[in-house]
Amino acid sequence: MSTLPQTPSFSLYGKRAMVTGAGRGIGAGLSVALAAAGAQVTLVARTEPEIAKLAEAINSSGGLADYKTLDVSNHQAVASFFEQEPAYDVLVNNAGTNRPKSILEVTEDDYDAVLDLNLKSLVFTTQAAIRKMVAIEKAASIIHIGSQMGHVGGPNRTLYCASKWALEGFNKALALDVAAHGIRSNIIAPTFIETPMTKPFFENQEFLQSVLAKIKLGRLGTVEDLMGAVVFLACDASALMTGTTLLIDGGWTAE
Repeated sequence: MSTLPQTPSFSLYGKRAMVTGAGRGIGAGLSVALAAAGAQVTLVARTEPEIAKLAEAINSSGGLADYKTLDVSNHQAVASFFEQEPAYDVLVNNAGTNRPKSILEVTEDDYDAVLDLNLKSLVFTTQAAIRKMVAIEKAASIIHIGSQMGHVGGPNRTLYCASKWALEGFNKALALDVAAHGIRSNIIAPTFIETPMTKPFFENQEFLQSVLAKIKLGRLGTVEDLMGAVVFLACDASALMTGTTLLIDGGWTAE
């Protein structure tokens, strides 16, 4: 062979990325990964202190980050935000919540809290971002943080599963809607990830062992396990991927 094929670039230099729910845990890790790959990252959350501190840390380490306080459940504020911002090359929909309860205990307030943030807010944040991308004909990558619970069921997870299964369908249909504009849409679907917010749940040994019995690689996930995936889906190396899901579940759904 006279000419060898060239590996597509994993670099994000010159790209602008936005991460919702960026202040802690998974969102913070994904933000760091995108910045390390060269993107200028806008950290978004409802409150300022955590994203301000993270932006400072990223900038101090040689990356590029700024931050914006924004409640993604306020759809008017979201629409206004994207109208004023230059179009992003990468949008990571990470903001989400869970209220683990048996269906016998679920209330209407629980339903509204989980479905409004995990699905409704994600849909309209995505819509606002894409409208700006389409208006200036910008190719882009939309990355949603789903869950293995969008592929299986789990006890006390009726609302969470409903939101994440719905996201899977939304992602596929969205990919078809925007493909002609050069915009891609994909999901990262993790297993249980140990973060400061989830760590107290794993202090319950019975719950921990039930989870580890399902994760065939025998350990909880870490934020670092997701950082390579977000860079991959954001960059040219995944240029032909859209409407699909990267399951990072340690084998949970393989059985």
